[in-house]
Amino acid sequence: MRGVYLLFLRIGRDSRIRVGSLGVVGFRKGLYVYVGSAQNNLEKRVRRHLSREKKLRWHIDYLTLSRVVKVVAVCAYELGREYECVIAGHLQEISEEVVGGFGSSDCSCRGHLFRVSGSVEDICGAISRRVRAKHVRLV
Repeated sequence: MRGVYLLFLRIGRDSRIRVGSLGVVGFRKGLYVYVGSAQNNLEKRVRRHLSREKKLRWHIDYLTLSRVVKVVAVCAYELGREYECVIAGHLQEISEEVVGGFGSSDCSCRGHLFRVSGSVEDICGAISRRVRAKHVRLV
């Protein structure tokens, strides 16, 4: 599969986490969603995010390796890479907070990580309706 995915993370307590070039970033306890894309082998990208054995390459790697962060779900959409920023725009509208600069060094978005409220299914469903594409829950 190839497309755009939403990686849902639960941060268990207010934390300060070093995130590569962003430096130390403060995170409030709660549910976060990261939007990314993988146009070749999305399943492999998701497995990488879930792995504890990886080289730190992307901002999201720093979070997924933190002891206070747990990946709780992944939803994927068979869409082109351009939808990564479209979906980030929709998430910005419904989020409580945007983590500025996170995951968006190669685009003009404010960020690709958002603190959200609501359920994973509600958020994935809302995005499905906005982009008119079904989602698949991978995790």
